[in-house]
Amino acid sequence: MKIGLLSDTHDYMDEQILRHLADRDEIWHAGDFGTARVAEQLSAVAPLRGVYGNIDGQDIRSLYPKVLRFDANGLDVMMTHIGGYPGKYHPDVRKEIQANPPQLYITGHSHILKIMTDKSLHNLLHINPGAAGRHGFHKVRTMVRFAIEAGKVRDLQVIELGKKA
Repeated sequence: MKIGLLSDTHDYMDEQILRHLADRDEIWHAGDFGTARVAEQLSAVAPLRGVYGNIDGQDIRSLYPKVLRFDANGLDVMMTHIGGYPGKYHPDVRKEIQANPPQLYITGHSHILKIMTDKSLHNLLHINPGAAGRHGFHKVRTMVRFAIEAGKVRDLQVIELGKKA
């Protein structure tokens, strides 16, 4: 199962992003779509899973939850927009993560690409794909691609999309 992961598009989508997603089985968006137009563009490429972010209006909030927990090819995944990092989880999700840790925890919001494990929680893998859009303080737009095989993340790739300007 091939996944394309992005966040913080802030109503920006270009052909480069869509090209990197073209061979994916699913696309996951970790919030701050900006508008439903972005979700529509992504959904036209592959099935889309997502969560709403702090800038998203009712159009996105009516389609996507704040927190999404699901099984993807045997991998327990939890995704939210504002969720913190290993050791500094946001209060909204901290209790659930500690009581029942997922195998893969995905967040957005910070516009900072981070991939790290939480060894205190059974090697939970945390991914924040950074920001794929042009709005925010980040300098380089990023996204992540990977595969899920028998409940394991494989072939993890960071994609740099170029400067935001």
